[in-house]
Order: sequence, then structure tokens, then C-alpha cells
Amino acid sequence: MDDSCVLVDGPWTHRFVGANGTRFHAVETGTGPLVLLLHGFPEFWWAWHELLPGIADAGFRAVAVDMRGYGASDKPPRGYDGYTMAADVTGLIRALGERSAVIVGTGFGGMLGWTAAAFHPKMVRRLVVLGAAHPLRLRAALFADPRGQFSASANTLKFQIPRYEHALTRDDAELVGVFLRRCAGPSWLDSAGYPDYERRCREAMQIPQAAFCALEAYRWAFRSVLRLHGYRFVKALQQPLVTPTLQLHGAVDNAILPRTAQGSGRYVIAQYEWRLLDGVGHFPHVEAPETVLGEILRWVKS
Repeated sequence: MDDSCVLVDGPWTHRFVGANGTRFHAVETGTGPLVLLLHGFPEFWWAWHELLPGIADAGFRAVAVDMRGYGASDKPPRGYDGYTMAADVTGLIRALGERSAVIVGTGFGGMLGWTAAAFHPKMVRRLVVLGAAHPLRLRAALFADPRGQFSASANTLKFQIPRYEHALTRDDAELVGVFLRRCAGPSWLDSAGYPDYERRCREAMQIPQAAFCALEAYRWAFRSVLRLHGYRFVKALQQPLVTPTLQLHGAVDNAILPRTAQGSGRYVIAQYEWRLLDGVGHFPHVEAPETVLGEILRWVKS
């Protein structure tokens, strides 16, 4: 498998952007204020294919990127710490010719959205988070809720196993499909579009080095707990967010539990809204795209 599998044609333009010392693959459509879309694990930019045209039609410049190590973006062996990946986000905003942007992130991309807004508040005009708790809220829940959030995060604990990326890509990346099916809502799993989405994610994870890079970010998150730079990262995140934040979460999300995510509002001193989506799992952007699109447009226009 090579990265050509993610260069899907559609009502958008593929381009490559240099930011923070890395070349990123970006998919762009529309003109107007920038809305930067960050995917999660185990996805790639295709996570936003249903929302890109709608955001553009509403008068915005919608840009979905393959994060560092994913899809057709560069896959350096290092740089998967929270500091560097947050700098990737703000570097992309500058590289796209803007001073600020609305950030929409899902899953791990949502975690990066929280981090970028905390570290670079002047560059994040508004924030929309899907299926992701604030990093400090998730950290606290892992220790305080062993039968809940810690148990739900057991799969990511396996990512710490050396060379686990080979298990992830074995049998046509079967484990990617297992993760999607385990964390998604039942109605999406039964929909006609789910098999194609799973196939694309499994193909993208088999691009050389993509699986290793995807796991490195999770490995850093766990290993940094006992390291000085991890302590500094936590201290920096304790700065309250001054960015207006909308948090959307699936009611049946069993990867990041709703009770874990709901406590994230304590880290925001700006305008903040929380909405729980009935019957939706860990992937609201593809499980309920019309609802999510409406909420994003309402938030960015308010």
C-alpha cells in the first residue's frame, strides 16, 4: 500500500503544505475564514469528506489535513510529543496564510485541538471538539475511574508493546476494523456507508510507517507521565482556555466515556457548550454528519 490510496478525488483540491519542518497533505475547498479539520485514530483526512462541502458552501475555507505520520503526510521517526504536534497545528495555520482559524478536532485530533488552544490561544479563534476529553480530564479519569475510563482505554495500553504496529497491520489491518466496530454506534455500523469507510481506514494504516507513527503519539502520552517534559506539559495545560469551545460527544462512546468528557468544561473560562448526541459512538463526524455540520456552522457563525 502507498499513499496514493488517500488521494481521493472529489469537490476539493489536494495540496502539500510545509509546516513545523514537516510536509503535510491537505485537502481544501471553499474560500473565507479558515476552518482546520483534525482527524483522529485510526482515520485520515477522509474522516471529513462528508463535512468539507457543507462547510465550504456556508462561506468558509475548509481544510482537512493528514496529521503527522498519517496518510500522505510525512512520517518522521520523531516529533509525536504533545508540544510538537500542537506546533504542527499552529504551523499549518500560518502556512495556509492565516493568522488564526477555527479548529475542529475529533478523537486524538480533538486532544490536539485542546492543546493548541491552550498553548497558542491567539491563533485558535474558536474550537469544536468531538469525542475527546480535555487531556487533563482524561488523565485524571484514568486514575480515578479504574472500572470505567481506565478499562475503556485498555486497547491503547497495548500500543505500548514494542513493535505492536505489526499486529495493527496484520491480516489487512484487521485490528483497525476491530477498533472502529468496537467504538462506533450501532446505527452507523448497520449503515450502507460503513464498509467503505472501514476499508479506506484499513488501507491508509497499511501505508509504510503509518502504523508506527500513529502509535508513537500514544506511547509518548503514557511514557511522558514519569518524565520532566511530561510534567511541564501538564503544567502548561493547566492554563484555562480563553477560546470559545463547543464539545460534542456520543452518548454511547465507549472509548472516551461521556462522564469523562463532560468534566472538560472546568478548563474553559470562555464561552462553553456541551452537547450529548443520542445513539452516537466515538465518531460523531461520520455517524451523524448532518447534526455535526449544523453544530459546527452554528458555532463558527456565532
